[in-house]
Amino acid sequence: MMQNKYPQKPGIDFILKQAFFYWNKTLVFQLMFSIFYFGIFLTVFFAADLKYNILSQYMETSKYLKDGMQAYAAQYTKMISTPEFQNFSLMIVGTMIFLYPLNIGFYQIYRKIDLKEKLELGDLLVGYNGLNFFKYIGYYIFWFFIYINAAQTIILGIVWVIATVFVAPLMFFTNKRIFESISLNFKALRMYFLEITVCVIVAFLFKYLGFALFFIGGLFTFPFWNAMIYSLYKTVFSEKS
Repeated sequence: MMQNKYPQKPGIDFILKQAFFYWNKTLVFQLMFSIFYFGIFLTVFFAADLKYNILSQYMETSKYLKDGMQAYAAQYTKMISTPEFQNFSLMIVGTMIFLYPLNIGFYQIYRKIDLKEKLELGDLLVGYNGLNFFKYIGYYIFWFFIYINAAQTIILGIVWVIATVFVAPLMFFTNKRIFESISLNFKALRMYFLEITVCVIVAFLFKYLGFALFFIGGLFTFPFWNAMIYSLYKTVFSEKS
């Protein structure tokens, strides 16, 4: 039986150092993740655009900005209500859902580092093994459709991210169900709210700063989020048989 308990509170600096340690030890896997992720995502994106011509429609719509936000908003609403845009969006969202289990592989990789086991490229694909694939895409569909509605207010989107930050590792390491994992996530938040919030912000900034500052460097920083989640998870939850 897996138990979860809360040890003595660590410092934020410890959690951050631990996350950067895992990230630094797996740079090759970070790069492979990004190549795989963006290779598939951009292939689908441009294939969908070729079929539905959305980019040129968006360029036409953006010309209405010179007439003011009201005119632009009206034209934008008109564009996104078309069947072409909706089909395009479905293809993009479907691709993101398919790619989500790729993140799960890092939990196996980081655990293997802790156990001093040999890392293999196949570890990155553990989220696609058998029923794992359906379990994690099922979770991501649930997570994503709440997120896109919550994110319209920005604050609620951030709250949803923080409220679910431990769900995937809890599902992976302890085989918990979605709602049980969310419940444990809230318990952790009550004790570690500051640590979790600060680390989530740092992870988000570092994840995208690589693209902003170095562009190609973003291929290494984009998956950093997973190292931060694992570091937080390992610090907050201790597993005992």
